[in-house]
Amino acid sequence: MGGSVKMIQESLKLAYGEDSEFIKDKRIAAVQALSGTGACRLFADFQKRFLPDSQIYIPTPTWSNHHNIWRDAQVPQRTFAYYHPESKGLDFVGLMDDIKKAPDGSFFLLHACAHNPTGVDPSEEQWREISHQFKLKNHFPFFDMAYQGFASGDPERDAKAIRIFLEDGHQIGCAQSYAKNMGLYGQRAGCLSILCDDEMQAVAVKSQLQQIARPMYSNPPLHGALVVSTILGDPALKTLWLKEVKGMADRIIGMRKALKESLEKLGSPLSWEHITNQIGMFCYSGMTPEQVDRLTKEFHIYMTRNGRISMAGVTTGNVAYLANAIHEVTKQN
Repeated sequence: MGGSVKMIQESLKLAYGEDSEFIKDKRIAAVQALSGTGACRLFADFQKRFLPDSQIYIPTPTWSNHHNIWRDAQVPQRTFAYYHPESKGLDFVGLMDDIKKAPDGSFFLLHACAHNPTGVDPSEEQWREISHQFKLKNHFPFFDMAYQGFASGDPERDAKAIRIFLEDGHQIGCAQSYAKNMGLYGQRAGCLSILCDDEMQAVAVKSQLQQIARPMYSNPPLHGALVVSTILGDPALKTLWLKEVKGMADRIIGMRKALKESLEKLGSPLSWEHITNQIGMFCYSGMTPEQVDRLTKEFHIYMTRNGRISMAGVTTGNVAYLANAIHEVTKQN
């Protein structure tokens, strides 16, 4: 029911650190999950079962499926400020205010890196302030880490938010996914972990997570877990994987730069700084639904109507065409 022990061990090292004291002390309850979605759902059901009167605070905006997951687990949802439309960056003041206003001991869903859909992440200093405020309020942070390695190209750097919270003595929950950083979408390879008080509590929590999994899907699939554990467990393969992940992230970062520069060369009256300030697979462009509709109808360019561009689809071959189309639909603003 708990899945591959080897895959779990390697996943914990990736999230908590190769030499994590929490791994050594066996304080982490962890199970293989059906990618990041499955990990979130297992945690939501765990939350509902053992803290039935609790609620979850979710950022505005967030990945749309987050709302579905906690809704179907029958956990009431609240939202907290995150994105600032005017600056196309982080609404840090609003975020901190909402953390302070939430009842003590609240659950918060946090994107560990490469926030989906905005691509806006707090700075390291801002994460430290968030962690400090969480400590004062005794909030519980649940990290969804769907893009480790895909943001900066360095999985260690992308786990920095989690490490800051661990340094500050928080108990945390963490959902990991290998859908993007190993291309295992179809294999549903992921991990759910919860940091506990001690080894005894971790054993009890893992047992309960398995009890929730049993009637839901019985046990997770094997093939993706073998791919993950084989790559992460072999130093030469892991080194190659890290190199390839960096290559992928660097290409996306390069495409952000090329798109911004192309728009500036076209004489766009708008600022496109946010394209390179944001990080990860997605760019929250700031385009309106009407402008997105024009891109689709007039230029056959497809994206979600909130203006979210998948930077993975931008290439050296199409970036000039994309920039020209965006310029055409936004130049009247």
